[in-house]
Amino acid sequence: MATDVDLPKRQITPVPVPVLPVSVPQKRPLEDDYAPPVSSPLNPNPDIKPNKSQSHDDVPAMAREKPARSKKETLKKRESKAGAGADSSRATPDPKIKELPPNESSPLRYKLAPPRPSDFETARGPVFTPHHEVPAPDGSTIQFYETSEHVFNKKSFHYLHCIADPAFPSSFYYRQTEPEPYGAHISFEDAATHMYMDQLGRHITTDKGFRTARANVAIRQGRWYWECKITRGTIKSNADGTIESHGHVRMGFARREASLDAPVGFDAYSYGIRDVQGQKVHMSRPKDFFPPGEEIREGDVIGLEIQLPSEHLHRKVVQGQYNPAVDLLDEEDPIMEAANIVRDRIPIRFKQHIYLEKIDYHTTKELEDLMNPSPSGPSGSIGSRPPDKPNPNHQVPALRTLPKSCIRIYKNGVLMGTPFTDLLAFLPPASKPQAQVGAREGMDDGMAGYYPAVSVFRGGAAEVNFGPEFWYPPPGYLDSDEDGDVDMVDADTVTVAVPSAPPSSSKGTLDNIRPVAERYDEQIVEDVVADIVDEVDFWMRDGARVIDRTGGRDAKAETTAGIAPGREEIKELVQDD
Repeated sequence: MATDVDLPKRQITPVPVPVLPVSVPQKRPLEDDYAPPVSSPLNPNPDIKPNKSQSHDDVPAMAREKPARSKKETLKKRESKAGAGADSSRATPDPKIKELPPNESSPLRYKLAPPRPSDFETARGPVFTPHHEVPAPDGSTIQFYETSEHVFNKKSFHYLHCIADPAFPSSFYYRQTEPEPYGAHISFEDAATHMYMDQLGRHITTDKGFRTARANVAIRQGRWYWECKITRGTIKSNADGTIESHGHVRMGFARREASLDAPVGFDAYSYGIRDVQGQKVHMSRPKDFFPPGEEIREGDVIGLEIQLPSEHLHRKVVQGQYNPAVDLLDEEDPIMEAANIVRDRIPIRFKQHIYLEKIDYHTTKELEDLMNPSPSGPSGSIGSRPPDKPNPNHQVPALRTLPKSCIRIYKNGVLMGTPFTDLLAFLPPASKPQAQVGAREGMDDGMAGYYPAVSVFRGGAAEVNFGPEFWYPPPGYLDSDEDGDVDMVDADTVTVAVPSAPPSSSKGTLDNIRPVAERYDEQIVEDVVADIVDEVDFWMRDGARVIDRTGGRDAKAETTAGIAPGREEIKELVQDD
């Protein structure tokens, strides 16, 4: 007979319980996954990791921070994206030919072949081929030319003429220059294709749809004035008031990001006036501006005045340091300080020209959403935009506006009103250069600003007048005794100016209206100063001596061992005319 035996209970095998981490391990940054064997020479602190909780106003941190991506990409693919939209044959900077790692305040430098003898010759303008003639309203004839043998600013790149100068050996001889015609005019390079101009860059037309051309000067602060005369447009053909059209013209101001294949006022980067009903246009939204019956027709002269605050106040706005309670007082005695100009660029050849190629500013998502809001967006917003409208203290730098900024419009000398106020800020980080391998991000290259711009449509033609002698001078432009002489501005009241009046003159504040022609002279001085600063910086980084970067092929420079050979030749740019 079986007896009950107490069997030992089955013990449960202990299983170690995993200790969960306090926080989920984060994925390594994209830079670590696909970092090149040599750290970027543009990063002054390669061991410091960026903090992802940076705000919009932390400009240095934002310049190093990379946007989060859900999909990893190879280094080769990311490098190809840096030149997105460019021709595959353009002069792409090669990281292997960079020289000594520059610091954060030094421009990018390359090893290049010695300049050709032709590189020391004066820069040449485009080749002009007669295209057609049109009658002007005064009975004269205007000859239009097709321009060729020059590069166009497009596909996210901006080109400036340069010349080799033996006085600049440390930057390898090349400095910026200007070809004829000298002075403020419509830029032959900064225009859409299929546009026809005269040889002075004053008249412009097209036989295509809307095309836009910008002037060769950037307005960054102060009050400036220019005129646009309609030489081919709409006219009243009969006594009954019927309208006959010879084409259309729009005029206004456009930033570097504005499209040249669309009329001025098409996007958030430009403000325009259309000839039809004298309407104002911004972000493709025409609104009535001129009084009824005051359309813009052939022979009319439209005066355009822009007013911008000082760059000192502008930088406070884009850096999130603007305080309306106190900062507006600075405009009475603005603090003039030099901007931190950074120009990462490389010489390239195009046919018989040599240019400095630089990355241009590109459109930002915030302003694209402002123009075309998404139908679905976060709660409390219009589309994908934040709920608050653009203002000087907006949380997004691209949506910050400039206090005391406006555009005024005159017709045949009569003030028609102020169609635009509180213009959008343009200094970085409100504007962003296109990403480029090896180049610094979010820097001011001195070319950001509002440019005078003209758009023409199917035979429409216009003539620009940047002064100093105007058809209809604006109020306050002539001197106080009204003898017809133009008031000039003191050099010590603007960032860079040519002295033309005694320091004791009451004129000279940023509130004085000036012709755009004077801005051209200022811009030349700024370019010269920036070239000298770059040359001195290179020279000091090389130990206050000139180093031969050609592998012993340049007898004028001191040969230094350990420097890799330079390129055999500067790359050629291929671009369709």
